[in-house]
Amino acid sequence: QVQLVESGGGLVQAGGSLRVSCKASGLTLGINAMGWYRQAPGKQRELVAYITTSGSTNYADSVKGRFTISRDNAENTVYLQMNSLKPEDTAVYYCYANHVVTMTDYWGQGTQVTVSS
Repeated sequence: QVQLVESGGGLVQAGGSLRVSCKASGLTLGINAMGWYRQAPGKQRELVAYITTSGSTNYADSVKGRFTISRDNAENTVYLQMNSLKPEDTAVYYCYANHVVTMTDYWGQGTQVTVSS
């Protein structure tokens, strides 16, 4: 099993920045991609960004150029730096980790990001 603990959400004004973090523990050997999804009220959960062990990244079009995902493999931690935040970025942000041995996606509990206009 893998446990994911997120931190760093909060309230920020439009145009501001936040960084959320997610630390994995447990059966971390075998984690490949780690990343973030988000879910706004009344909407489906959507992919924000992910990063593989080798450093390859992928971003949703809506966050390209504003968000940056990074990873510390030694600390089993993934970060999402969010700049130029918009009210439409308001959502619960969920960390996930894809495990290639257990063939399972693990999820964090979610952290609220609220952007006021």
